[in-house]
Amino acid sequence: MKFRAKIPAISPVQPPLPEPKRFSLKVALWLLDNPRLGDNPNVKHFAGRLLKQPARQGVVVAQSRLGQMLCRDCGNARDRRIGHDLLRQAARAGDRRAQLEYGRLCAQPQVNEPEQARYWLELAATQGSQEARRLLKQLPDA
Repeated sequence: MKFRAKIPAISPVQPPLPEPKRFSLKVALWLLDNPRLGDNPNVKHFAGRLLKQPARQGVVVAQSRLGQMLCRDCGNARDRRIGHDLLRQAARAGDRRAQLEYGRLCAQPQVNEPEQARYWLELAATQGSQEARRLLKQLPDA
């Protein structure tokens, strides 16, 4: 009877691969922030598809940007509702841009939630948003 010692296989050390989700997030943000490309509807659609998975995984900046796109650029109520939810999640996580946008949405006549608008705009203003300060002055006093 032969005895064979079990020797663990040694695999060659490989450098870490770039995370594709992080790459897609960076590409989407670059496309949206690019002045020549960011206003093109096809580019926005592509960037939105790139942002979808990171937003689902809880990446705050992806939630914020996708929420803004859905609220501003989509015509159907379902997408706007999803956009509101994404913005609210990102605003709760402390994203100043999401707090400003969600406060702006709450102040619109269609939503008409001035208390919520004031709350989110005040949070954005405490983080240094001049736009939030300007919008707070325009809100009616409670």
